[in-house]
Amino acid sequence: MKYPIRILAITAALFSMGLDWFSTGPQSDLDSYWQGERSDSTVVVDHQIWQQLLDDYLVEDESGVNLFDYEGVQESDELLQSYINSLAATDPRTLNRAEQMSYWINMYNALTVQVVSRNYPVESIKEVGGSLFASGPWNDEIVSVTGRALTLNDIEHRILRPIFNDYRIHFAVNCASIGCPNLAPYAYTSENLESLLSKGAEGYLKHERGVALLENELRLSSLFKWYGTDFGDSQEEMLETLGKYLDEELRDQIINFDGDIEFEYDWQLNDLG
Repeated sequence: MKYPIRILAITAALFSMGLDWFSTGPQSDLDSYWQGERSDSTVVVDHQIWQQLLDDYLVEDESGVNLFDYEGVQESDELLQSYINSLAATDPRTLNRAEQMSYWINMYNALTVQVVSRNYPVESIKEVGGSLFASGPWNDEIVSVTGRALTLNDIEHRILRPIFNDYRIHFAVNCASIGCPNLAPYAYTSENLESLLSKGAEGYLKHERGVALLENELRLSSLFKWYGTDFGDSQEEMLETLGKYLDEELRDQIINFDGDIEFEYDWQLNDLG
């Protein structure tokens, strides 16, 4: 199925390369409660249910954007809930580092699928949950692990980012939107973690919604405005980081670019329907 990508400049803004470096997204703010790990642990978390759901409802579209059948997965809500329950019953601090990182990425993505599917049909995840002062479900408490209620923002910004300190996390957690890096077709595990993180980064940055060089303008995903400091201490360092995943010619053009940067993000649901 050919999916028409619509790049919506919902969060678009123009910035000069000469401006001071800044970030406008949620800050990385460690919740030290989750910092523990067992480097000697041989426990392997079972993600087979999540893999089954990905096999059944994820479509790798020829557009380069992975689409999800949110309407279809409603029929498997009990199965999805059983998977989330199995994760919630595990104390991730008893896992080794790779198992722990995989645990949190899969938890985040499974919860995102669930919150959208339970509120489907919607045109954007931003229509789901939220409060008087914020849209979207990211600050809603939607799961409890070791008796502690967690939000999606807790998982991403208080656990994953500060504990693992890996910018590729931004290419692994999925916000159910066209502008977002793809929901991976495979469950993350300690064995495929490194490979999937790198593939996620490369796939997004080589797609026009991640990086696009026009005649006099560099267009980047708003991810690199919101979380730019995760990719480098300056815009120059950020562009060097992104360039690692690009073809040589485009990499050189990006690194040496001295014009305006336009940041864009498409919040349209990555829906198969």
